[in-house]
Amino acid sequence: MARKSAPAKPSPETRIVDAALTLAARDGWAGVSLAAIAAEAEMSILQLYAVFRSKAAILDAFHRRIDEAALAGVDETERPRDRLFDIAMRRFDALNLHREGVRALVRGTASDPLAALCGIPALLNSMSWMLEMSGVSSSGWVGRARVKLLLGIYLSVLRTWLADDSADLSRTMAALDSRLRHAERWLGLAEAASGRRETPAASSS
Repeated sequence: MARKSAPAKPSPETRIVDAALTLAARDGWAGVSLAAIAAEAEMSILQLYAVFRSKAAILDAFHRRIDEAALAGVDETERPRDRLFDIAMRRFDALNLHREGVRALVRGTASDPLAALCGIPALLNSMSWMLEMSGVSSSGWVGRARVKLLLGIYLSVLRTWLADDSADLSRTMAALDSRLRHAERWLGLAEAASGRRETPAASSS
């Protein structure tokens, strides 16, 4: 009889990120020290230092984890708006696994403008990938405008998600659908669906 293989142990990066989110949910992000994260992850501070050099680096790793979950399994046969909706909802589903930790992170950055500014580049990069995976270009000045618009939509829906305790995130889905529908033209979703590559200015002439 073949023996069952033991489940793979989480990587040091996974253990550290999970530990940081657990402590953030309990103590608030501002009150979490690197030493406490190392202890929660059951490793020495030197072992943590070998993986991450700062709390900001740990947050970057969390961003990458959420990005990977959001971008996996994109159905390229769907319309661009449907693709973008699905990607965004996969993002919220991934965040839902660490809801209390994310709430603590949001509260922490709200009271620390510098921390919030440090997180913006990662979020802009995430929005860029979401557009590209939806079939919409994020290049050039038009693309950069789309990325910033999508970030505004995402942060607006994030506030709804933070208060959405429904099992199926129905309030979050409704808010996301409404905002994407109203911004469809400016995000270039209709153009991508028809195969055109026009700027908003060109399409209105």
